[in-house]
Amino acid sequence: MLKILLLEDDKILSETLVELLEDENFKVTHVEDGEMALDATFIKQFDLLLLDVNVPFLNGFEFLKSLRESGDMTPAIFITALTDIASLSKGFDVGADDYIKKPFAFDELLIRINALLKKYYHTYAKEIKVNDFCFFIEKNELYNDKSFLPLPPYELKITRLLFQNLNKTLQKEEIFEYLNEGNEMSEGALRVHINKLRKIGLPITTIKGIGYRLGTA
Repeated sequence: MLKILLLEDDKILSETLVELLEDENFKVTHVEDGEMALDATFIKQFDLLLLDVNVPFLNGFEFLKSLRESGDMTPAIFITALTDIASLSKGFDVGADDYIKKPFAFDELLIRINALLKKYYHTYAKEIKVNDFCFFIEKNELYNDKSFLPLPPYELKITRLLFQNLNKTLQKEEIFEYLNEGNEMSEGALRVHINKLRKIGLPITTIKGIGYRLGTA
């Protein structure tokens, strides 16, 4: 499940966006001002930033500029009522990947989100490859050199999540949340599932104290 940080101080719009985005299977963290947004990025890693500009304490331009200067290149879309060319130019100057003007249709926003995520991540690809393995997203199936590999339910879900986050470290908490087993599955049980996937040849690396990573390096 991809994580979105929504910076928006309009209560009605933010509630609507959170509901619509969660219906599209995104996990949304909503904050109302730039300082809260900075705090949120210190606590967790996001896959996409949706940013209003005119918000309290630290505006959207200043917030994104701070992130980019710190080396954080998380994809970002400004959603704002500012329609002048100077604001548009400033938005891209501070590191935005896209800029959508209010009011907007949700379908348009979703198209832009999906296009941006497809550019940056593997999640929306029909098939994802690593070494001789290929995971077909639409069929939810794993193959090794064209041979189908049947997997038990937990291993299949873990495999899908790892392929969708290829070359990215996944925290154990993220995996538990995805499995909906946060209060039940132990770290030991997770290690057992990971080891079974390693035995079939998947290049899964343990990142000590953090989680796991699927990748060629």
